[in-house]
Amino acid sequence: MPPVGGLRAVYRTAASRSGHILSVAASSGPSSVDVSSTHHQHYHHHQQQHQQHQQQQQQRNYHCHQQHQQQQQHLQHNGHHHHHHCGHLHQQIRMQSRGAGLVGTGGPTGQCPHVSPFTSCSTPMAEGGRGGGGGGGGGGGGDDRTAPEQKPEFLRQQYARLKHVVSEMVPPTICQAQSASSIFANNELSLASVQVYGFDYDYTLAFYSNELHAKIFSTALDILLSEYKYPEELRAYAYLPGFAIRGLHYDVQKALLMKIDAFHYIQPGTVYRGLSPVSEEEVRSLYDGTHVPLDQMSDFYGKGSSMKQFMDIFSLPEMMLLSCVNDYFLSNNIDYDPVHLYKDVTDSVKDVHTRGVMYKLIEKDLERYILHGKETHDILHKLTASGKKLFLITNSPFSFVDKGMRYMVGKDWRDLFDVVIVKADKPSFFNDKRKPFRRLDAQGGLQWDRITALHKGEVYKQGNLYEFMRLTGWVGSHVLYFGDHIYSDLADLTLRHGWRTGAIIPELRDEINTINSAEYTRQLTWLQALTGLIDRMQVYRSPECLEVVQEWDRERQELRTVTKSLFNPQFGSLFRTHQNPTYFNRRLSRFADVYMTCVSCLLNYDLQHTFFPRRAPLQHEAPLWLDQLCIGCLGLPRREPAASAAAAGPTAATQQERQ
Repeated sequence: MPPVGGLRAVYRTAASRSGHILSVAASSGPSSVDVSSTHHQHYHHHQQQHQQHQQQQQQRNYHCHQQHQQQQQHLQHNGHHHHHHCGHLHQQIRMQSRGAGLVGTGGPTGQCPHVSPFTSCSTPMAEGGRGGGGGGGGGGGGDDRTAPEQKPEFLRQQYARLKHVVSEMVPPTICQAQSASSIFANNELSLASVQVYGFDYDYTLAFYSNELHAKIFSTALDILLSEYKYPEELRAYAYLPGFAIRGLHYDVQKALLMKIDAFHYIQPGTVYRGLSPVSEEEVRSLYDGTHVPLDQMSDFYGKGSSMKQFMDIFSLPEMMLLSCVNDYFLSNNIDYDPVHLYKDVTDSVKDVHTRGVMYKLIEKDLERYILHGKETHDILHKLTASGKKLFLITNSPFSFVDKGMRYMVGKDWRDLFDVVIVKADKPSFFNDKRKPFRRLDAQGGLQWDRITALHKGEVYKQGNLYEFMRLTGWVGSHVLYFGDHIYSDLADLTLRHGWRTGAIIPELRDEINTINSAEYTRQLTWLQALTGLIDRMQVYRSPECLEVVQEWDRERQELRTVTKSLFNPQFGSLFRTHQNPTYFNRRLSRFADVYMTCVSCLLNYDLQHTFFPRRAPLQHEAPLWLDQLCIGCLGLPRREPAASAAAAGPTAATQQERQ
């Protein structure tokens, strides 16, 4: 969904083309409209026409008219109201559409932009009374006349008009709306209140090239073949960088890799057995639908009774290896136990880390594997120059961290940090109260003296957060910690300890580049508009009309597949299913106050900056959503509860007649 600010830019462009004045405030502040007095006169003239037309209608429509009059009275007394703004946006586009011959002649030329030119008010037709002609409307059986809305030609006409309007509404200016160097807020965060900055190491201070994932894959495969005696034919498989995305779930018992949304539903078209997609029909059969119960799916750290969620960036080669081994056994009709296969593969990948193989690979060729070292150097010096306290808590060993930091920051890197903790054993570090700190000497040897204070320039091993906070006094919301693992790095700090948290999401750069592309903008804009059209046209239940709506729905499904594939052909976006947030994004929103592609994004902001989350309209609030605006431009009916309209109808009618 394009942001509200982008939509305002679209309508500003549309208004300028039609010769009208539309002044909209910045997206972060309240909207306002500057309309000339002549424009107001025309508008109120249109209102008088509309009132005359309303008096001829049945009682059930007077409730809507009364609501509309109340909106206009509120405008006159309270200035620029949201509905005023929305109404004029509709009017601008409608007038532009009329200029292109897009709006039908079913209603008065200047009627209210909130009202359909084909119906008397913005409510849908009541049951049994969908014939929106001039008189009565209780039952449709006694009236042989067919309203234009009931003909499939009417639906196709609205489709063509809407598509034309949407194509005119997507100028190049809507693209490049976001910057991959920005910091995005889930929760308001003022850097002015942050005095202490903490960091993880891997994929937070140190970024690695994709070559490292290929090395982890091949090394784990070697271990699987040499130590677990898997078939040598598996060497034919190579690492595919674009196959999987982070945040996927793996059903250990069924050997299925899939993407699940924030409501625990499997996204259709994202379930893979090995390297092959699983049909939606088979998925529904396996899970009795597409919902996965919470106890199966995930606990607090992403592990359920039968599923595991891959949240770590280092899990990408693990998912690839799992898929390749499954694919080999399936392709060769070899019986196997999916649970044992999962354990063997994950143990092989774990060995790459615990045996130090990965660390040695990186240490031997720092230039090849470590990226963005200059930016890491710059942000650390910026923070220390501003008097901020810095600390490092990582699960990596000291020798590995030391070589990487010397390469990126310099041999005096420890002078920048007030506390350095290695081999911390996160996430248990954040909850365990028993493990003591141990000091390391200059050669990395373990010292056994009791730790009563954490000194700058020293290196400590293990320990626990409770002792850390007691010794440093760094508690509460003036501490901001950055990490890439949503569970291991951020969850406990947010929920249990009240620290502020920042998530490092390297994939965000590619996501934003896709979102900013003209192709994605076009496809998504039309998808949202078409969805709104289907939503409103489904009230017409004749077989011919239903066939048209079903045709649109098939097109909608195709559009959803296209927009998904623009991110990743197999699994789509890291952050979204078709319309819902992913389960990954749900946890990100819960555990991270802010998120960004890398910590160097802080270089773009003053350390007094406040990050504000965008106000996202709830489903029951009145937003400037594209599907509603596009439909409003065509004057299609909006839904109103039939019961409430009927209840208020006689009173409203009587009052209108007296006026």
